[in-house]
Amino acid sequence: MLELSLACQNTDRTRALLENRVTIDGVKIHFVTGPAEELFQRAFRHAEFDISELSLGTHLLTTARAASHYIGVPVFLSRAFRHSAVYIRGDRGIDSADALKGRRIGVPDFQQTAGIWVRGMLADEYGIGNRDVRWVIGGLEQTGRAARVPYTLPSDIQVEPIAPDQTLSRLLDAGEIDAVIAPKPPSCFGRNEHVRRLFPVPREVEQTWFRKTGIFPPMHTLGIRRSLVEKHPWLPVNVYAAFKKARDLALTELQMTDTLRVMHPWITEELDQVRALMGHDFWRYGVKECRDELDTLQRYALSDGLIERPVPIDDLFAPSTSEAFNF
Repeated sequence: MLELSLACQNTDRTRALLENRVTIDGVKIHFVTGPAEELFQRAFRHAEFDISELSLGTHLLTTARAASHYIGVPVFLSRAFRHSAVYIRGDRGIDSADALKGRRIGVPDFQQTAGIWVRGMLADEYGIGNRDVRWVIGGLEQTGRAARVPYTLPSDIQVEPIAPDQTLSRLLDAGEIDAVIAPKPPSCFGRNEHVRRLFPVPREVEQTWFRKTGIFPPMHTLGIRRSLVEKHPWLPVNVYAAFKKARDLALTELQMTDTLRVMHPWITEELDQVRALMGHDFWRYGVKECRDELDTLQRYALSDGLIERPVPIDDLFAPSTSEAFNF
């Protein structure tokens, strides 16, 4: 039996694995948990883990360069609509998305998956190209933040770093930038009356966008050390099967009414509403099931200049996980 390290966040869709209620056949796992950014830095910079939760955007970038230590498994541990991730200065006349043209907009890391999705959505839906604004790069709350992995952008995309002792949240608070795109609210949001979301009721806009596109954006995937897969070709399928089972258990628990598994009094009704809009399998795993979303992310990354050409899907994800299995 293999003994491997596995790094991931503790969420409802991984908890059954962390609690050993679901196991990976042929593998004894030593788990490492922590915040996503910390795990990503350790995985992409040092290849520290045998199996790791990965930023999907950075996995795409490193694979395109043939510089990835990991081959993906089409398990999408994090998904999120990101219309809620755009924070603006409400005192700058930004009363609609198209008013972002010509603005200075902060992003923690240009390769961050949330930012790729937002830039693509702004271009598709509102005609705001990534060359229509000036991008300000730096930590949201952390000074001196460096890019997860180095990258070079086309010369016509305007990018400027913030000062080493500054943060994007402070700059937005002081009005030195016009907006921030970040998956977490900046600390000035809710404290500074001039800082608000671009879309005041994001759920409505996100649901409309889903009806139009069918996309529920994947943010994180799972990766296995390529050298391990070469030695043990059965490993990706077993990992995929276990994570799929853990996800299915999480969905089952959301439907339990004898003792609610989460602190939301109407969680079962919420789940019914989500499924009415997005279908039963709304948190999809698998290459075939998510191909439209993956192709859209590649299109956005191409527009951003993060990749030069589309990455073959068999380079991104272990080919064996695309085969038909009865899990």
